[in-house]
Amino acid sequence: MHEKIELDRKTLRLTATGTASGFLAFGLGSGLSPKAPGTLGTVAGMLLAFPLTGLPVWAGLLFVTAAFLAGIPICDRASKRLGVHDHGGIVWDEFVGIWLVLVLVPFVGDGAPTYAWWLAAFVAFRLFDIVKPWPIGWLDRRVHGGFGIMLDDLIAAVYAVAVLGIVGWLAG
Repeated sequence: MHEKIELDRKTLRLTATGTASGFLAFGLGSGLSPKAPGTLGTVAGMLLAFPLTGLPVWAGLLFVTAAFLAGIPICDRASKRLGVHDHGGIVWDEFVGIWLVLVLVPFVGDGAPTYAWWLAAFVAFRLFDIVKPWPIGWLDRRVHGGFGIMLDDLIAAVYAVAVLGIVGWLAG
């Protein structure tokens, strides 16, 4: 669960821009949004996902795995620097979560994404990331550090993929 601790804007800016890992943890600055940083981080992650659409699924999954593993120390450092576990401005986990969903959503024949599926991916991922159904919320409260920050969004992404897969199967 993202902690709702108020930190001064200067501390957040320094964390987000002072180091490469802070810049990545804050989603290239998208996590500095004073309102809904997770949602804005997800949108920023979607914009960066377009190159993934041209990759074979296995390559996209390899990229997401690497980004997830890199995110563990990235998010851990930012969290420790802020003194807050899973501060809402840390959105690298949203980037990786939405990338996983988008790597697996249906595409049209020429490789361009179908935007209705991308919108559905956004809604499903944000819903599961915000609501945190079991075991997401349970893990979020018990697993800390960079791995804990990354894990709840990974599971939210898996839930979103499952729902979109069922919808695609029913519509197919």
